[in-house]
Amino acid sequence: MWEYTDKVREHFLNPKNAGEMEDADAVGEVGSLSCGDALRLFLKIDDNGRIQDARFQTFGCASAIASSSVLTELVKGMTVEEASKLSNKDIADKLGGLPKEKMHCSVMGQEALEAAIKNYRGEEAEPAPEGEIVCKCFGVTDVQVRRAIEENNLTSIEEITNYTKAGGACEECHGKLGEILAEVRDGRKAEPAKEDASKPMTNIRRMQLVTKVIEEEVRPALKKDGGDIELVDINGTEVQVSLRGSCVGCPSSGVTLKDFVERRLKETVEDSITVREV
Repeated sequence: MWEYTDKVREHFLNPKNAGEMEDADAVGEVGSLSCGDALRLFLKIDDNGRIQDARFQTFGCASAIASSSVLTELVKGMTVEEASKLSNKDIADKLGGLPKEKMHCSVMGQEALEAAIKNYRGEEAEPAPEGEIVCKCFGVTDVQVRRAIEENNLTSIEEITNYTKAGGACEECHGKLGEILAEVRDGRKAEPAKEDASKPMTNIRRMQLVTKVIEEEVRPALKKDGGDIELVDINGTEVQVSLRGSCVGCPSSGVTLKDFVERRLKETVEDSITVREV
């Protein structure tokens, strides 16, 4: 159960300025229904560039509704230039704070405002999110992740998830998120992170990672010398494979399995993994 402030409850139960604005001078839209959150922000701006009215339509949780509502209250009376300097922290602070797991709702408000201002200024919206998609589940790019880290002084993958939703579903992008975090925080490239040893790995997750390493690293390396490998089954932490091509009957096949295949899976997936030919 989330702990909400009185301000969050107020804006959720009695949202201000909800609904469409037919004669809007600017519209900003972010998010996606498929990702669980979406926000459309409407602005009415006078000839002097001052925001006279703001309305919103949103799909999401209590924090998303409250963040959208308070955002419309914040920008009313501001000039476009003043509004462009609003941050997600300003939105969260105006609500008296948000649960850390819901900070991405304030980020969505900031991004919708930025999109609306671009629309008002006649700047073309990006046809797709800027940067490389690192979280396929929620469509989050590396640019969005870097920005969240820098602007909010994030120090962990959990915090990145709280602010962007990246890594909140299948967790496949956690390694990449760790690399980006290290680059931003320490100015260096990081080694891809292994799975957290304190969290029991599910059979499905183990299968995904083993398959990925074999298909992307092991098979291409063996094929260079005319060999090949097939993943037969995974029984707990035992990976069962079958060698193919020039690897069949090769005196060094045992070395290949232990010193290459098994060692690489231990490094990238799980220390307890063993590899057996069947």
